[in-house]
Amino acid sequence: MAQNSGRSWTKASFVGCFVAVCAIVLSAFPVAATETPETNQEAVAQDCRYNSERRSAGTGEAEPWTNVAFPDGDVFRPLMADPKQPQFFASYQALRVRDGGGSANVGSVGFGENFGLWSLRKERGCDGVQVGILAGVFSQFNLDAPSSDLVNTDFVVGIPVSWRSGLWSSRVRLYHQSSHLGDEFLLGRPGFNRVNLSFEEIEGIVAIDAPGGWGRLYAGGGYLVHREPAELDRHRVQWGIELRGPVLHWSLLEKTMKDSLVLTPVFAADFKAFEDLHWIVNANIVGGLEWFRAGAYRRFRLLINYYHGFNPYGQFFAQKIETVGIGLYLSF
Repeated sequence: MAQNSGRSWTKASFVGCFVAVCAIVLSAFPVAATETPETNQEAVAQDCRYNSERRSAGTGEAEPWTNVAFPDGDVFRPLMADPKQPQFFASYQALRVRDGGGSANVGSVGFGENFGLWSLRKERGCDGVQVGILAGVFSQFNLDAPSSDLVNTDFVVGIPVSWRSGLWSSRVRLYHQSSHLGDEFLLGRPGFNRVNLSFEEIEGIVAIDAPGGWGRLYAGGGYLVHREPAELDRHRVQWGIELRGPVLHWSLLEKTMKDSLVLTPVFAADFKAFEDLHWIVNANIVGGLEWFRAGAYRRFRLLINYYHGFNPYGQFFAQKIETVGIGLYLSF
């Protein structure tokens, strides 16, 4: 996937400078108030991905259950640091191949989302179950090539079923993935040994939130019910952690617009190990800032990342890599 490029880690240094400049700019904004996610809970209570503790106020009567068609959000929060989480993002990655040398500057983009079809939830709470459909596209481009060649694209489609009860939540999904190499990549490498990678996997994840929503732990795994090549081993395990800092209000924005944006620092780490790759752990660590409007579903993140492990994309799954990058991520 990578070509030799002495500029790769020079650009990585530029990324570090860019992040430092962003931190200086952000520090210039006056902060009107600082609240923990718990104290600001009611403002974002309707988004069950980021709130698990809203309760009906009042009479002590049993809270009714409600059928919802095409529900907003989900009762399970998407995994922030999972490289294969269907979402919209664009990132720059300085990539180094660990087994054979070489490096490259890579543009990585993704398009996708979970779409809720039906949900059964408590009327004024987030406990419940949801069924939906997921779709995602993940593409990588070689920025060192004259035309920024498309290297690989993974297509993902499936059915997720999610559940929540208080601080506990889970997601089970059956999905299909197929991987395809770019035309420019193949034309520049006559005789390249192409692997037709395609599989269906059933996956289960269980998560527990910290009271107040400042953190989450999760763990689970997957099993390949069908795979090509047929020699692939079937099992994998996955676990991770997510942390959310206090909510910060910008007094400058609050004076100029209604329902102004607030921000919070975020950090997440995702770990995976595959039977086919001898249970060696792959780690993806991300951290940065998240902007959102209180009470809204849309979120905007600026994240830096470090990845160490086997390539998570396409037929390059047996290639050991290390990447440092920065990207923009959108959540709907």
